[in-house]
Amino acid sequence: MALNPLDLYDIRSLLSDEERAVQDTVARFTDERVLPIIGDCFDQGRFPKELVPEIAELGLLGSSLPETYGCAGLNGVSYGLICQELERGDSGIRSFVSVQSSLCMYPIYAYGSEEQRQRWLPGMAQGKLIGCFGLTEPHGGSDPANMKTHAKKDASGDWILNGGKMWITNGNLADIAIVWAMTDEGIQGFLVEKGMPGFTAQEVHKKMSLRASVTSALFFDSVRVPEANRLAGVKGLKGPLGCLTQARYGITWGPIGAAQACLNEALKYGAERILFNRPLTSNQAVQIKLAEMARQITLAQLLSLQLGRLKDAGTMQPTQVSLAKWNNCRMAIDIARETRDILGGAGITTEHCAIRHALNLESVITYEGTQTVHQLVVGRELTGINAF
Repeated sequence: MALNPLDLYDIRSLLSDEERAVQDTVARFTDERVLPIIGDCFDQGRFPKELVPEIAELGLLGSSLPETYGCAGLNGVSYGLICQELERGDSGIRSFVSVQSSLCMYPIYAYGSEEQRQRWLPGMAQGKLIGCFGLTEPHGGSDPANMKTHAKKDASGDWILNGGKMWITNGNLADIAIVWAMTDEGIQGFLVEKGMPGFTAQEVHKKMSLRASVTSALFFDSVRVPEANRLAGVKGLKGPLGCLTQARYGITWGPIGAAQACLNEALKYGAERILFNRPLTSNQAVQIKLAEMARQITLAQLLSLQLGRLKDAGTMQPTQVSLAKWNNCRMAIDIARETRDILGGAGITTEHCAIRHALNLESVITYEGTQTVHQLVVGRELTGINAF
């Protein structure tokens, strides 16, 4: 029996019936709704907002949260498969779902009050309310503790928020921003609503990566935030870092989809491209490249699947997430670049997916912890010494 070139170790056979059904559903959505338009969206620098209601209808927003709040209540592996199949389409689509689910809905569920959960989560699950996550600042980058955005409580009991955030996915789309700010009691999270006086978002243009995604800068000029909008369940960096662990978990899966899309393109193009009277794939050099791609994808698949099983068992550790994020993003960007090379001149156009994935992955390998940061996280685990 012939093996699936995109799943040489038959990882699919290790999935439950429900997990396979989730993967099939999202794969069909990506094939039918994302792939026909995403090249043009990337060219135009346009996020396809028209897909949001369909994404919500499929239960992909906050998919791991309880059904009580209108969510699907799926396990961690299913969420990973969602990310994988969406990023097979485009990193921008997966980023939208990651931010909405892991960086916005998750902290409301994990750190918010029951009133906050009931107020926001059902609408966010339906795609009627969009969220963004405000942690990164222009000067901060990999050092989130060096936070300048601050909130101070006034005599009325409200919080006065000042500062700015940068590189915020969904910023100009958002109805609510989960904003982390320094207070007299340490870093705390606030639900900042669109339309609050002093809160503005400015979209970032001239991007060469994640072009089919909205990226923004957020500004807070004495924004008055009610005490009822504070995430009272957590203080300190534990709050935002807990959210990032959830999102990074999904990111370990997403690049697998991008890499599979590139390998699939390399195989098809190489079989059709005739050079020196034979298909490109008949060359040893090309076959070695294709085999290396399949090897790296297989390793990444096994890494993320085991990570998902650990997550569902409640034993997943942040260092394990760092290892997978580092490995799988590096794997995918290398495969995208190699595919671009195999395609030759054709590889630089968005009629093919390789250059689009390669450019997108430049962001994915950087955001939510650069490769170097994750290497140092693993190094700290191995040595017990913090080298940051």
